[in-house]
Amino acid sequence: MLCGRFELSLERPLIMGVVNVTPDSFSDGAAHFQADEAIAHGRALMAQGADILDIGGESTRPGADPVPAEQELARILPVIEALRDAGVPLSVDTFKPEVMRRVLDAGADMINDIHAFRREGALQAVAQSRCGLCAMHMQGEPKTMQASPRYDDIVGEVGLFLRQRAAALLAAGVSKQRIVLDPGFGFGKTAEQNYVLLRRLADIDVQGYPWLIGLSRKSMIGHVTGGAPAERVPGSIAAALAGLARGARILRVHDVAATASAVKVWRAIEYGDYL
Repeated sequence: MLCGRFELSLERPLIMGVVNVTPDSFSDGAAHFQADEAIAHGRALMAQGADILDIGGESTRPGADPVPAEQELARILPVIEALRDAGVPLSVDTFKPEVMRRVLDAGADMINDIHAFRREGALQAVAQSRCGLCAMHMQGEPKTMQASPRYDDIVGEVGLFLRQRAAALLAAGVSKQRIVLDPGFGFGKTAEQNYVLLRRLADIDVQGYPWLIGLSRKSMIGHVTGGAPAERVPGSIAAALAGLARGARILRVHDVAATASAVKVWRAIEYGDYL
């Protein structure tokens, strides 16, 4: 995979560590909201085994309110500047074209867009870069997406949407080697729909594009296990390993050390990889 300054092999699963620079994150209660705390957290995640860091300055939890672009940039640019020479690709979780341009100029290597580059100007903002691109499926908007999500055929509909977005990226001049896709667990989907999607991940026709999946600490885990987000780590790891077994190549997680250990054991079982 081409990812800005990096070329990533997807022969083994990669772990993307989450660095939230937001005061209202569902998963960590704004534990790393200040820039210096977020920078320290990013370095800690790298030490734990993160292959990529995903930096976000706007919460996309269900019910979240939008954040102005300048406020989002004020949160994330200091983190990018401090970590851009740390040795791993930096992804930015944003859907605003103006933010995409600024963070790419600042040294970001990947754009992770929950709107799948549908906003006006988004394709143009990323097309001429070498950055990696993650296009995600979402039904509705973060503010209201969990109100009443409905599908006739969730596997077919998610696959069709993502194929269309990949085609739009290709038409804009983006190399196929820069694209990964995300089925969007928790984004306009009930708990039952999320589990159907995960169980049938390998059945979704995305024409060979690699999967990036984000299941970590989400409500679909709590729906089964109960508990606050921080108490959902074991369930999150179980879901991540189920995703790997069905073809996922990048895991977006909050708990890097625990996930990295679980992935090593899974690889030892599946592939005899004991090193």
